[in-house]
Amino acid sequence: MRRQTAGWGLTLILVCVTALGMTQARSPEQAEKAVVLHAEQYPSLQAALDAVPTAGGMVVLPAGIIELQEPLVIRTERTRLTGAGSASHLVNKNEQGQPAIHIRSDDYEQKKGRLWNVQLDNFMISGNPKSGTGILAQGIQEIFLHGVSVHHHGEHGIFLDHCYEDPRIADCLITYNAQAGLMIYGGHDIVVNANHFEENQDGLVCIDSFNLTMNGNNLDDHLRHGVVIENTYGSVLSGNMIEECEGWAVILDRDCYGITLSANVIAHDMQGGIDLRDAWGCAISANTFTLVHHAAVRVGPGSGRLSISANTFSNSELGGKLRRRINHPQPVQIDTGNGIVLEETEDILISGNMFSGLDRSAVLCKDDVTTRVNIQGNLVTDYGRRETVPPPPFDLPARDSIVMANNLVGPPQQERTEQ
Repeated sequence: MRRQTAGWGLTLILVCVTALGMTQARSPEQAEKAVVLHAEQYPSLQAALDAVPTAGGMVVLPAGIIELQEPLVIRTERTRLTGAGSASHLVNKNEQGQPAIHIRSDDYEQKKGRLWNVQLDNFMISGNPKSGTGILAQGIQEIFLHGVSVHHHGEHGIFLDHCYEDPRIADCLITYNAQAGLMIYGGHDIVVNANHFEENQDGLVCIDSFNLTMNGNNLDDHLRHGVVIENTYGSVLSGNMIEECEGWAVILDRDCYGITLSANVIAHDMQGGIDLRDAWGCAISANTFTLVHHAAVRVGPGSGRLSISANTFSNSELGGKLRRRINHPQPVQIDTGNGIVLEETEDILISGNMFSGLDRSAVLCKDDVTTRVNIQGNLVTDYGRRETVPPPPFDLPARDSIVMANNLVGPPQQERTEQ
């Protein structure tokens, strides 16, 4: 593609060059203060970044296409790389699995050196099936990514590797990456806010971390799962829209505890809504589960001490009519609704939920060892719609350690017409 770039003449395309010989020399006076550098004034974008003094600075990208044959390396603290929105387009042409942008200190591999305060904002990065991660940051404290579009990379869109202190990812567009849109490994006090994730393998994966705050994001059409959290505690997911994942909308696994999943809309997810594989002391509240297949909430053998309250489990019912079809060759178009599945778990409170338009029971226990379950104050109606014989609204073994009281149950299998 040929395109004019202001400031660099006709159709000039920068090629990222990492040779130290391209770095411009700086006087002692320049090194003592932060600077603003315009990339088109340097032989390459790498040369402009290498010219940032130890005091830090801002490198301004021009509008236009900048092709990268090898990773663009940011190795200076207090560095900001900013552009002209999607008009500043970095294209990773590398086909050896290398990232487009690599942020790290020069001694990271040997001594796990850290950098502080690196910011990327207002530009686009695209990759190819053989390229690596779009943005790879290693050991960066207080990293801030804002208004960046990252798409079509052969690995993750963004990988924050031990960026422990206060990483922030906001208002980014993260799409069509072959692995996770956003991979976080070893982070603390993380904010992921108001981003759009679409058609990555997984939307967000957060592993071995603490205090994830994920609010107001939109996750759509993922080829596997929406959000996967492992070995993480003290976190909150709220106000997110998670739709049409081929797998689960949310998974908690490997020693998760003290996490709240609240006020999310979970819709059209093919394998299920929330899968609690290894989660303890968590609250699942005020979520809307609509048209979710198989199970809206599954509590697995490795989970317990959970509160599941004030959620709505529903199908496409609209006052006596169905918006979706009862049967359709495309699963995403089928009218369906599912509730809670318990498997070899303990200490579960299920209260104040609304269950309606369900294929099976509101709560189904698949074993005879689940114990200490309290089901109180729920409303169930129009359930067991895909069963030949209507099942009980709460299908659990009868034992003293399972209590069901003050639940209001309406008629099963109500007739509905399709709109």
